Amino acid sequence: MGEVSAQPDRAARLQLILDRDGPTCVWCGRDFSPLVRPTTEHVVPRVKGGPSWLENEVAACGRCNGERGHRTPVEWLEECRRRGWAADEARLARTLAALTDAIARAGGQRRARPYLDAQLRRLRRLRPAA
Repeated sequence: MGEVSAQPDRAARLQLILDRDGPTCVWCGRDFSPLVRPTTEHVVPRVKGGPSWLENEVAACGRCNGERGHRTPVEWLEECRRRGWAADEARLARTLAALTDAIARAGGQRRARPYLDAQLRRLRRLRPAA
């Protein structure tokens, strides 16, 4: 099995996520500001076995992070679209793919794998065939 490198603390991970993905909420598309604060959002929730790794986290505003609740990432993506928000499907797809690669390298994460696979399948079904 591969090894997972030590992960930065939450504040450092949030900054790295913002540097990687840009200063907008993955779900509603709002720009972060003093009034719209960024939070770390686990794409695969910790309760479903998702690790606190950069590959499993995106930046979300507090409203979206709280309102998502126990909905899956793809369910919440669809809800955001119904609300007319600019949800970033490409960023979600990149994050899911990066987490799949990280798990393949590091091993483990048995609880997260089926959840992750199901989300990737569902996300592919959302996209029109090219």
